[in-house]
Amino acid sequence: MEAVKTAGRHLALRGRILSFEADPASEGRAALRYHSDGLILIRDGIIRAVGPAAELSSLLDPETPVRNHHPHLILPGFIDPHLHLPQTQVIASYGAELLEWLQKYTFPEERRYGNPRIASDASRWLLDTLAMNGTTTAAVYCTSHPVSLDAFMGESERRGYRMIAGKVMMDRGAPQALLDTPQRAYDETKEAIARWHGKGRLEVAITPRFAPTSTDAQLEVAGSLAADYPGLPIQTHLSENQAEIAYVAELFPWSTDYTAVYERYGLVRERALFGHCIHLSERERGALAEAKATAVFCPTSNLFLGSGLFDRAGLRKAGIPIGIATDIGGGTSYSMLTTAAEGYKVLALRGERLPALEAFHMMTRGNAEAMGLGPVIGQIAKGFEADITVLDSRATAPLSRRMDRAETLEEELFALMMLGDERSTVATYVAGRAVYIRPETERIGTGLQEHPFRPSNAGGHGSDQQ
Repeated sequence: MEAVKTAGRHLALRGRILSFEADPASEGRAALRYHSDGLILIRDGIIRAVGPAAELSSLLDPETPVRNHHPHLILPGFIDPHLHLPQTQVIASYGAELLEWLQKYTFPEERRYGNPRIASDASRWLLDTLAMNGTTTAAVYCTSHPVSLDAFMGESERRGYRMIAGKVMMDRGAPQALLDTPQRAYDETKEAIARWHGKGRLEVAITPRFAPTSTDAQLEVAGSLAADYPGLPIQTHLSENQAEIAYVAELFPWSTDYTAVYERYGLVRERALFGHCIHLSERERGALAEAKATAVFCPTSNLFLGSGLFDRAGLRKAGIPIGIATDIGGGTSYSMLTTAAEGYKVLALRGERLPALEAFHMMTRGNAEAMGLGPVIGQIAKGFEADITVLDSRATAPLSRRMDRAETLEEELFALMMLGDERSTVATYVAGRAVYIRPETERIGTGLQEHPFRPSNAGGHGSDQQ
């Protein structure tokens, strides 16, 4: 075996490594790739090798820094396919359902984002907070102001993140200061694509907010953009709330149903991310499945706004790709762990279950595939981008006490999902660069060490799987 060449920026991470190369919902435990004492070799932001530490030690350049994260879990970075940049200061606003919530809280806040300083401050804060929660990629709604997208994309590009974001298209149903026109929406989105799409690890999404805030003319230009750029992601909202669905029927009396509005303008396709999808008819499910469009489950938002209970089993049976997301700020937590925990409870109310392996798959490889990013992120495997999170399953006293009785990896993951949050994040790496390291003195778990590699018999839960 030849030694791994380490020209350029290089690093090795050691710890208990967990990734998925298939969906455990269909493949069970065979979907896992778990190393109780593993090593990840990274060069220039790409994973070059991963496997048991004892085997990979012979490939490691003696000068490569090794960060030892034992006994913590090393996973692919979490991926969040639906959140709103301008809603970080209206999260947890009291007492409204969707349409009232937008008018009362969201739209007044979004008016501020024509100010470059406000948009830049919010972008820095959001990216810092995502890193603290182990999230390395997100699909982000900016506002109708191009400067808000410029601020977010600029900060993301500077930090090396893989991000999807879009300028919201909105020409009715909101304060005048937030409205664009069909032509402006088209021109400003095209300008954003030219400026940001493909720069670093960035992608621009075609982003009509949702049907109630776009006229037929604006949805038509959104469809023109989709036709001009067939590989671009599309993000919008669908079937979140019964009052919203009734309002869509009033605004588009020609439509068979809500989904038909988007279908008419060519917006239902692969890489179209539809937030919520709670109250879909059988016809709509069939249309989304045929087009390979994605339904995004937003449990904390759906509970907070009283929107309804997501039918994961029904959508899976229909063949619709599914993601799970925070939906900040209708959603109430930046943590994907907390989001999955609330998702478990939503599904339990429907008589469904969300096993831990399936939840962690959804937050990583599953969300990557749902966003059309499966070939590049979501796995700890050779050739994938080195977006990684490290989790401490003993981060708090309740977690640590629960771990004293955990006997399997599945039990550990389930407790981490149900009791964990940002305090469980030990470190977050974006393209192989640490963007967050937890202050260890405040935590129960053992700390990060950096030193030349020395083989160890340190164990973990179960045996290595190749």
